[in-house]
Amino acid sequence: MARVAVVTGGTRGIGEAISKALKAAGYQVAAIYHSNDAAAEKFKAETGVHVYKWNVSVYEECVAGLAQVGKDLGPVDILVNNAGITRDVMFHKMTPDQWYAVINTNLNSLFNMCRPLIDGMRERGFGRIITVSSVIGQKGNLGQSNYGAAKAGEIGFTKSLALENATKGITVNAICPGYIATEMVKAVPKDVLDKAILPQIPVRRLGEPEEIARCVVFLAADEAGFITGSTLSASGGMYMA
Repeated sequence: MARVAVVTGGTRGIGEAISKALKAAGYQVAAIYHSNDAAAEKFKAETGVHVYKWNVSVYEECVAGLAQVGKDLGPVDILVNNAGITRDVMFHKMTPDQWYAVINTNLNSLFNMCRPLIDGMRERGFGRIITVSSVIGQKGNLGQSNYGAAKAGEIGFTKSLALENATKGITVNAICPGYIATEMVKAVPKDVLDKAILPQIPVRRLGEPEEIARCVVFLAADEAGFITGSTLSASGGMYMA
């Protein structure tokens, strides 16, 4: 029986590529989304991937949603925490709403998604938890103190959860993408892209969503059981540790 994988933010951008790649690799995939019904229905029609709607920043919705996925598809063995938002502004102009919106969606969602699943993974002796963090969580960035704090927190969470579950057949890893050619990044004016963004990237190009998806498929595999607590940088050399 195919293992079940849940991908948050799984119907657009990097999440869409991850959902498609996991399905192609033989997993049963549940792609979670929050607001864009039209995009989700289009994605479902094109891919046949199961889609579910809930807000990952609300614990009760995650508990109920994951219970439904388990009922429909079976126990969840792979969780990809990909959902995220930005509210970019210099800190001295940042509002509480801009801070908490990013922290709740990007960081607190890890508790909301992992907590309902971790007991079952421990009981079954298998689990893969993969969080899509960011190069910004490694190096910081102007106007992104909220986003950088959340993404750095994701890395710390990953390391701690990995230690707690290392003897239970559960691996917990993070991926840190750099600038990826999603709709949002491609909407940046060409002169800004050429003068301000690409010069920061040693390989001098944007990454592709499929390149991040391949990282996820690798870490999700049964054969990746010796890799845990790791941070995989996929940023074209923007950050080297």
